[in-house]
Amino acid sequence: MGAPLENIIDFTLTYNQYKRQLFNYTLKMVNDRLTCEDIIQNVFLKLFENLKRIRNSESIQFWLFSTVRNEVYSYYRRKKVRLDQFGAEDSDEIEIDSGERLALTIEQNEMRELVNKELNRIPIEQRELFILREYGGLSYKEIADVMNIDEELVKSRLFKTRQKLIKRLSKIVTE
Repeated sequence: MGAPLENIIDFTLTYNQYKRQLFNYTLKMVNDRLTCEDIIQNVFLKLFENLKRIRNSESIQFWLFSTVRNEVYSYYRRKKVRLDQFGAEDSDEIEIDSGERLALTIEQNEMRELVNKELNRIPIEQRELFILREYGGLSYKEIADVMNIDEELVKSRLFKTRQKLIKRLSKIVTE
């Protein structure tokens, strides 16, 4: 017997709400589109199987990010790969509407590449916090819950990470 219609609707709404955030976070962590898609698919399959067990709708985001984070780390353990070995691939699709926007688009892509390059040079703990905040859109509290650390530590690490990125990027831009 199939899943009740209510579960399918809840799942579809949840999928549409979180798929982009989870995809961006996962892609930045694994730097491989196919692996990212596999991980996201596994996470949403697990969600569908467990949706009725998640009582509080506010805990779905926590559940999703915790699950995707566990899947990413499991992927690295299976592959016996160090987390800081890879860079980050750009997850945004490029759409150019007119010739006027071409220069702006190129400049934005170059800046994004610089940020990703510098982001890959910082320790994984700081990088992951930054990715969860900037690409995953999680709050400080949500990041603290997902990573199982204190909220003040999240704030401190994010501040330090942003300062490092600003310092490194301004050094590159002025060269």
